Amino acid sequence: MFTGKPTYVYVTYIHATPERVWEALTDADLTGAYWGHRNVSEWEPGSRWEHQRTDGSGIADAGGVVVEVTPPTRLVMTFDDADAEATSNPSTVTFLVEPHHDIVRLTVTHVNLATDKDVELVSAGWPAVMANLKSLLETGQVLPQAPWEMHAELRGAQQ
Repeated sequence: MFTGKPTYVYVTYIHATPERVWEALTDADLTGAYWGHRNVSEWEPGSRWEHQRTDGSGIADAGGVVVEVTPPTRLVMTFDDADAEATSNPSTVTFLVEPHHDIVRLTVTHVNLATDKDVELVSAGWPAVMANLKSLLETGQVLPQAPWEMHAELRGAQQ
């Protein structure tokens, strides 16, 4: 369904199994390692998820509702500021994990973005986060810069 709001799609290929990529998307400790925020949820349709800081404060900077969970191939969730009131038409992120020969194709689709500025932010954010995920799964180490440092100048200009 076309909402008239912008969409962002990012595709990457990862030398890993679908199960390992799924684990990296849904395990709080792994998301904390490559995203700099722990994604915490029961990962069941209808459950809440929170994008919690890794500093131990328990502060969530984003969150939403889990819409669809089909391990290890498809995860759909709403994505918004943690303190935002639920809307009838929220931004939604879909992770599609597909075997591709002996690697995985990971497609991130972020739909219903409210503004062009939101598109600009996710266009910088998703590649940085997914590059860090890819590095962690393929080498065992995250990149030397945190994802938010890779586009700090853009975030600073937005604030």
